[in-house]
Amino acid sequence: MVKKFYLSTTDKKIGGVCGGLAEYFEIDSLLVRLLFVFMFFSLGGGLLLYLLLWILAPKKPAAW
Repeated sequence: MVKKFYLSTTDKKIGGVCGGLAEYFEIDSLLVRLLFVFMFFSLGGGLLLYLLLWILAPKKPAAW
């Protein structure tokens, strides 16, 4: 079975990006959220990356 990245519909705070990445990599969503916060404050690209993923990633189909 091929793994695909989808926006999470169950584990989301804003857009479901962090929850979707956590499901894809099978890790805790808190770690992904902390990584985005770290990237935002240190590298400055966390917000841009989050917005791009939010716009470009498909929503999880209802059949899942």
